[in-house]
Amino acid sequence: MPDSRCMVEGPVSGDTLLTLKMHDQLNNFRPPGEQIKALVRIARSSMGRVYIARSGEEIVGYITFHRPDEFSRWHRLPFVLELGGVEVARDWRRRKVGSRLLDYIFRDGYWEDFIVISTEYFRHWDTGGNRLDVWEYRNMLDRFFGRAGFMPMPTNDPDILEHPANVLMARVGSRVGWEEMMRFDDLAAGRL
Repeated sequence: MPDSRCMVEGPVSGDTLLTLKMHDQLNNFRPPGEQIKALVRIARSSMGRVYIARSGEEIVGYITFHRPDEFSRWHRLPFVLELGGVEVARDWRRRKVGSRLLDYIFRDGYWEDFIVISTEYFRHWDTGGNRLDVWEYRNMLDRFFGRAGFMPMPTNDPDILEHPANVLMARVGSRVGWEEMMRFDDLAAGRL
């Protein structure tokens, strides 16, 4: 059983990430050695942010943010950021690591100028590691993201519509104007 203590920090620089080790259970998206490289790329990118939970020199969880991919519909709106990935090592789950990360991140006023989206696709969910079916996992995500003000948003995005459990979640910052919100809604619905 790992030490129950971990430290939450960020945004973390790419150089700092290179001094740390990824927990071997952080492999939902790619092998840990490749995932650390991906985190470094995000941290070094324009508007990229990486937040971590670590025990000693080992990363046990992370949440990333970046500008939407240039081929994504969301890239057209400069005030949209994407929550790119959330992962917590299985040995560290049920210890509120993800919740602590989310609470830490969104207490910063930086986010109030942005609409932050999270595109949630069931094929990326670790339902087996959490012993949840797809709908239980989706409900867990709604509660998890809801604690930071994210809400499910309607969209005609074909990737979201591919499966009924998929969802577009969005958090609208308090300084986002009405015009920006209307542009976001139009883009989500495919009217832009």
